[in-house]
Amino acid sequence: MFKRLSILTAGIIAAAVSFAGCSSADNSTEKSKPKVAVMEADHKVDPSETVADKEGFSIVCTIFPEYDWVREIMGDHAENAEISYLLDSGTDLHSYQPTADDIVKITTCDLFVYVGGESDKWVESVLENSENPDMKVINLMETLGDSAKVEELKEGMQGEEEEEDEEEEEAEYDEHVWLSLKNAKLLCTEIEKNIAEIDPANAADYKADLDSYILKLDELDNSFKTLIDGASVKTLVFGDRFPFRYFVDDYGLDYYAAFIGCSAESEASFETINFLIDKVKELDCDTVFTLENSNKDIANTIVANSGKKDVKIAELNSIQSVSKNDVKNGVSYIELMQKNYDVLSSTLK
Repeated sequence: MFKRLSILTAGIIAAAVSFAGCSSADNSTEKSKPKVAVMEADHKVDPSETVADKEGFSIVCTIFPEYDWVREIMGDHAENAEISYLLDSGTDLHSYQPTADDIVKITTCDLFVYVGGESDKWVESVLENSENPDMKVINLMETLGDSAKVEELKEGMQGEEEEEDEEEEEAEYDEHVWLSLKNAKLLCTEIEKNIAEIDPANAADYKADLDSYILKLDELDNSFKTLIDGASVKTLVFGDRFPFRYFVDDYGLDYYAAFIGCSAESEASFETINFLIDKVKELDCDTVFTLENSNKDIANTIVANSGKKDVKIAELNSIQSVSKNDVKNGVSYIELMQKNYDVLSSTLK
């Protein structure tokens, strides 16, 4: 039977108060295929009860890619698990802060999967309040190790405003590790290993589902490689934040953008916009890219002042603002990456 909690501990309440911020009041996640069981709130956790003694277990993910990978790996066994992700309202990773309900989910789950970048600084304090000493934790960036990339401030980019007397900070790493299909294969392998350790009775099924899923990732990875190898255009101009650093490095693309991927800035300077306008002219670009949910103001300004009549705006999906409704409609990580492929296929010369 799923772990359930009826009373919040004082430690969890204190953590919840300190992390109140921009998040949805309802962070429960539903999925019609496979069906995910729903937790009740009237059963206290038995500390002597192991996962092997229960009918199911709980997994909490911070973002949609992690959540979808878990579902793919668990296959039919997802019916025996409570699987949720915290940003199911479509909240952006960079502005998310956990609610009290989120903290309860995390501190009582069997497996917690999170990105581990600058936006996840809140996680350390929350994990200190965990009531499950056997909980497994996967930090995606730690899993990547030396493959994690430092944020890159490219030529022409709008830099972050620095506070006066600010001490030199450690390098910040690019959080958008899921936008690399090569990373996805490595991270899914780590997720499968942890799920199999929690539920060894079904380990063979999890391994088979992982192998099947990696074949799909390989197929899409090869499609991107073939497309980009055959394209004469090897540079993307982004009138937006740029979270695709891992992606472009995988395939040898170059880029120019208004902001780094994790930037909190929303208005580009005159110099940045002029730089991108000049790049559109210099590279003879016919596409300026933006992200999903962008107001496209910067991209429209670039296009309007490029002096070119055939420049269009195209949208690539960063797969970090997927809502509960999108999940109900059956959206998947591979589907969204495939849509990015389709966009590039129609825009790269």
